[in-house]
Amino acid sequence: MQKNRVFVNAYESLSCAGNTAELMAAIYSKQSGITIDTSYMSEHQAGLGSFAPNEFFSSLTSVTQEVLDKSNLDDFNNTLLIVGSSVGGIGKSEQIFFKEKNYKKINPKEHAISVISDALNREFGFKDSRSISTACTSSANAMMLAQRLINLGAYDNVLVVGADALCYTTVCGFQALGVLSTQKCTPFQKDREGMNVAEGIAALLIQNVQTDESVELCGSAGSSDAFHMTNPDPEAGGAIACMQKAIEDAGLKTTDIDYVNAHGTGTQANDAVEALAVETLFTHNPYLSSTKAITGHTLGAAGALEAIISCEVIKQQRIAPQTSLSDAENDKVNLPLEAVEKEIKYVISNSFAFGGNNTAIIFGALK
Repeated sequence: MQKNRVFVNAYESLSCAGNTAELMAAIYSKQSGITIDTSYMSEHQAGLGSFAPNEFFSSLTSVTQEVLDKSNLDDFNNTLLIVGSSVGGIGKSEQIFFKEKNYKKINPKEHAISVISDALNREFGFKDSRSISTACTSSANAMMLAQRLINLGAYDNVLVVGADALCYTTVCGFQALGVLSTQKCTPFQKDREGMNVAEGIAALLIQNVQTDESVELCGSAGSSDAFHMTNPDPEAGGAIACMQKAIEDAGLKTTDIDYVNAHGTGTQANDAVEALAVETLFTHNPYLSSTKAITGHTLGAAGALEAIISCEVIKQQRIAPQTSLSDAENDKVNLPLEAVEKEIKYVISNSFAFGGNNTAIIFGALK
């Protein structure tokens, strides 16, 4: 069966490092957007990434409007919306709970993952919408679903939105797991302390037509370790499998990949396993870096945000450097300390989540 080609034609984002243009400037100059915070946990400090306190939903509308303005569409009436989020409306529920000191005024409909798609539907009027919540692979899986639907001709236009706001549930939850860093995170560093929880919004218009601004969404795949509730398979079986399957889905060879945008959270377990997976699968030693040292871990929004970063790396033909690295734990992977200008044809972007939920997406320069 002949599959329709799939293109990323417009996008915009907001993170603690700013909008997309500001974000890429921060990545290439290695200027982290993370700040040290004590407001969520009075007895503990943590590196967190925030952009606009209590303005998450207005920012969500603004980012989406910017994508529409950049697109070849007059409106979203013939567009499917797919939202990936791990937090949804939990932040709203927390605000009510802390104000009222009880749960009785919390609206379950405003608590759910679908609160984001509901808000965007009211503002823009999409043809239909779906919401995906698979923890830190949520918007990466939304990207994969968008690709499949356009491959099959089910839709011509799909807007993927990854969105998660900072809230006590996530900050304190990761603290309870013992994986939060008290400082700015240092992915792949030998003495890394942990991750930085952050908020983020990323929206990408995926279509079946090529434009002058297109980057091709060439392939994607997922896998499941089913190894542990929170830790990945230490032998990296699931991570290797999802990257290999994504490469096969794109009709490529492993040696075609020029850059790996790592999940790279800065935790002990994730970085060791991901570096092992890249070392094992890619014998030609492509460049590898984690941009979470700049943005923090935006949870369910990370896959979509890093899809935008991957597209920008291809457009700018410039590898993203690894920030905050002085002593790499694994010296067999190719971690650039500065931006590298080179021909970049294909980028693979990894997203790994609790429960061994793994997703890899491949982007390519236009042929």
